[in-house]
Amino acid sequence: MDSLEPPKRIFTLEEEPFPIKNISYYTDDSKLFSTVRDALHDDEYEELKESRSGVFLKFKEMDFGWASRLVHYLLCFQLNIKKKYELWSLVGADPVSFSLIEFEQLTSLNCEYIENLENPICEVTNEMDSFWERIGVSVDAGPSLEQIIRACRRCQEWSRDDRMRLGYLAIFSGFIEGRKYSNTTRASLARVKDFTKSYTVDGFIHVLQVWIYHALLELSANYGNPIPNKPSPPLLAFKDGK
Repeated sequence: MDSLEPPKRIFTLEEEPFPIKNISYYTDDSKLFSTVRDALHDDEYEELKESRSGVFLKFKEMDFGWASRLVHYLLCFQLNIKKKYELWSLVGADPVSFSLIEFEQLTSLNCEYIENLENPICEVTNEMDSFWERIGVSVDAGPSLEQIIRACRRCQEWSRDDRMRLGYLAIFSGFIEGRKYSNTTRASLARVKDFTKSYTVDGFIHVLQVWIYHALLELSANYGNPIPNKPSPPLLAFKDGK
């Protein structure tokens, strides 16, 4: 049986936008990371780091080498597909996909299906309402990174549970969602508008680079600086992109 022909590429072969500048991103904010570390007691920070969400703290501590041009070329080889929350690119002659399934495989986070991903329904409890009030924001608006950092600087007298909630919120806002410092936190995915200019990607853009390394083993062996013994989760398997 003949293999199915993949969808057309978004950019014509040999007419892909040249990367004039590096891709900008908001995730991995150094000020947020250091502030969260100072806000939590040692045992709280270790508990947070050993949780599933703590993979992002471990990733930050690795000092991963960002390779902007590699990710740019991957994005420029995208296929024009109709699925809203998937990215397909050609690697040689073969299409490879990136979706919440691959994100879950790389990070070990729970990425189960949600009916309305952009506006998920969440029951607001009295406990949750009280926590948002401590931060100083409304439940509907949500906090910005700026507000989370300010809360971290004054949370020493909070209960342990509220400090831990603040730590988890900081990870989600600063790593998973990765939005502009002053923007409020809502569920979102990475969106790229114009590859022909300098552009900024929302979300945890580094996961695309790690995904490339797992898809292209020869490339990762030469340039990804693979870490011995295949650490888990796979997000932590490579250190460099130079």
